[in-house]
Formats: sequence, structure tokens, C-alpha cells
Amino acid sequence: MSRAALLLLADGRFPAGGYAHSGGVEAAVAHKAVHDIDSLEAFCRGRLHTTGLTTAGLAAAAAAGCDPLLLDDAADARTPVPALRAVARKLGRQMMRAARATFPSAELDRLAAERPQGAHQPIVQGLAARAAGLTPQDAACAAAYETVGGPATAAVRLLSLDPLDASRLLARLSPETDTIAAAAADAAALVATEGPDALPSASAPLLDITGEQHAAWTVRLFAS
Repeated sequence: MSRAALLLLADGRFPAGGYAHSGGVEAAVAHKAVHDIDSLEAFCRGRLHTTGLTTAGLAAAAAAGCDPLLLDDAADARTPVPALRAVARKLGRQMMRAARATFPSAELDRLAAERPQGAHQPIVQGLAARAAGLTPQDAACAAAYETVGGPATAAVRLLSLDPLDASRLLARLSPETDTIAAAAADAAALVATEGPDALPSASAPLLDITGEQHAAWTVRLFAS
């Protein structure tokens, strides 16, 4: 196992397309729900404990060797909004391309063949972590971190925030990110005996609503 592999997988510069997505913060800025660093922190914390927990559980389960097709169906069930399902699969296709080039594995190749339309991003992320020799908790940590790192980075551009403030925000959320990753990994360990229903299914209805609205905008800075 290489800790450097975890850094690579969680790096915003990993060419998996995440830089083009705001994680819902562009819509939140438009609705004035996010307007400064404090409101951004509240947004990120809420996203971490809902979407972050759910995606971290899926990533951890994939890294633990659970059936990726069953997990992909579980991800569909946990993503009720068509626009966000399409985003998750698009990001999954981009993650798959980067993962297969960086961490080649038969499991990634098989999933790419069986889900040509793209599997959900956390499933691919979990298989990439598995191929890199990382643990389910590592995969969960990378997924959880992305749910707050993406919006924080996007908000710097959208609101002209000081990047140092955004970094400080992510540092404050680090203990919670670790807690979420641990809870996700614990849930993933139950999938072998209890099935995908053991995974978290926390939701954020307002993110679902604004995600669908955002997809219909004719002018936007981010894809989602």
C-alpha cells in the first residue's frame, strides 16, 4: 500500500474532470445561500454529512471488493434526480479513463465493459483505490474529501474568496471528514452479510432540487 497513491487519488489535479463541477455551490451562490466563507463552511459541512457520507460508503464498499454492479444500482437508488445521475455517470466515465491509465486492473476493465454508459463516480473511485492497494477507509476518505474540496475550490472562483480562507475551512473540516470516512468504511464492512442496504443513504433534497435547476441554466461557469 502506498500513501502517495491516496494523495494522487484525492488530488484535485487528478485528471478525472472534477475541476469542472462545483458540487452544487454555484446554484447555492446564485440563490444567496452561500455568500461568504462562513456560509460556505455551513454548505460544505452539510454536504459532507449527507452526500459525502453516501458517496464515501459506496467508494469504501467498492474498495472492499463488493460487487460493483450491485453498488452502481445502489448509487442509482440514492441519486433520485436525473440531472445528478447523469453528472455522476459522466464523472464516472472520466474517472474510469484516468483510473485505468494510472492504476490498471482487471476489475476496472470489467466495469468499463459492463457499464459503457459510465458507472457512478464513487464506484470507480473505490475500484481505483483497490487497484492502488488502498484500504476501504482510504477510498472513503478520498470520496468524502472531494465532496467538500470541490465546492470550496469552486467558491473561490465564484465569490473571489481568499484561497487561504478556503484552505483553512478544509482544515477545520478535516476531523469531520475522517469521522465520515470511518463511518462509511464501517458500513461497507456490513455489505457482505447485509447487502447494499447496509450502506448510508443520507440525502440532501435541496441539493437535488437546485441540481436539477442548474442543469437547465443556459449560462453557467460549472457543469454542475
